[in-house]
Amino acid sequence: MAHASPAPARDGPPAVDVAANLAAVTAEVQDAARAAGRDAGEITLIAVSKGHPASRIVPALDAGHATFGENRVQEASEKWQALRAEWPGALLHYIGALQTNKARDAVAVADAIHAIDRPKLATALAREMDRQEKRPDCFIQVNTGAEPQKAGVLPDGVDALVARCRDDLMLPVIGLMCIPPAAEDPTSHFALLRELAARHGLAGLSIGMSADYRTAIALGATHVRIGTAIFGTRPSP
Repeated sequence: MAHASPAPARDGPPAVDVAANLAAVTAEVQDAARAAGRDAGEITLIAVSKGHPASRIVPALDAGHATFGENRVQEASEKWQALRAEWPGALLHYIGALQTNKARDAVAVADAIHAIDRPKLATALAREMDRQEKRPDCFIQVNTGAEPQKAGVLPDGVDALVARCRDDLMLPVIGLMCIPPAAEDPTSHFALLRELAARHGLAGLSIGMSADYRTAIALGATHVRIGTAIFGTRPSP
């Protein structure tokens, strides 16, 4: 049954037609796939709902969308416990930097984790997956721009981290993820990530956000992470 979205408070975030935005972005993803000679079914659209209240997510769920992204473990747990009770088919991808002490909660709430960037975190996640008997898909995050403020293993550390995660810890690593520097053309970063993934036989490429997902799709993205174009500007904390 469809759910009416509550009207925002007078001082709250402006009204956004989430369902219309989602339909438009979905059409754009399909168009970008066709332009790249790809099957749109190969591309997962992650609707990034981080920072948005549950009331803004409901229209996307009512429209039939199933895959969402969050970047804070506590926020994800609080919002999605209730939402999943009504939409049990919803899938949650964790896409933010992850502290080792949050590994237990991340495994509990996430169907996929796009944030593995160091051996200590990988070990903690493997321990929790064994303990909880749950194995969310894993992406290794690569800091392709070597930005000191950004999470991610440096490109020259990818080989060792993939071996540690996949061969030693037996984590279900399916791909790589990156967030290119905001001020640079993302093309070279996406191409580098594709090359690194191919070297390790990894099919998953978590690349592309609201501003650059067409480029990402042309370069092989299997997962695009789009938030603002669907949900609008995040409310102030």
